[in-house]
Amino acid sequence: MKRWQSVVLSVVLLAGCGNDDQPNSNADERLGGVAQPNTEVQDAGADEAKAFVQPVEFDISLRIDEAGRLVIEVSTNLPEGTRLRVMAERSASGVSWRDSQEVVEGAVSAGPFGPGSGLLEGEYRVRVMMPPVSVQPAAVRARLGDKGQHLTGEWVAESEHGLGQIVEAVWQVRIEPSGVEFLP
Repeated sequence: MKRWQSVVLSVVLLAGCGNDDQPNSNADERLGGVAQPNTEVQDAGADEAKAFVQPVEFDISLRIDEAGRLVIEVSTNLPEGTRLRVMAERSASGVSWRDSQEVVEGAVSAGPFGPGSGLLEGEYRVRVMMPPVSVQPAAVRARLGDKGQHLTGEWVAESEHGLGQIVEAVWQVRIEPSGVEFLP
């Protein structure tokens, strides 16, 4: 009797191993009982992992707010989440103001810069800088390369400390009672 129970148990177990009525959806996953690697390209997040293959672009807009302080708005094609530093420096005195922002929907807004009484008339240097890629979020590093090797364009420079490429854009401006004027 024990022998018949073993045979019946073996037949029941084997019966569950195959099903010829339905196509085998896992046929590509296993070959000879060994799991095969998935060779299909994953589309989830594929856009984030694509290399940044265009020159870095900035479109900058400057305005003086109602308190006489400088507001800097920058449009860029850098990836979402890229960390940027924005700085305004008075040329005559070297006094500067800084703000750190992340690119959201292709833009950054920084400031207002200056004392509560407003900025004095005169020349200022406005700088937008992307710190080394090593301090950027993982998704940004994936697009720009570990050392920023995918960065190109007029604003791209080599880091002074051997940390790869950085981005730095500088404009000279003059603040007057009538507003802000870009200088050559």
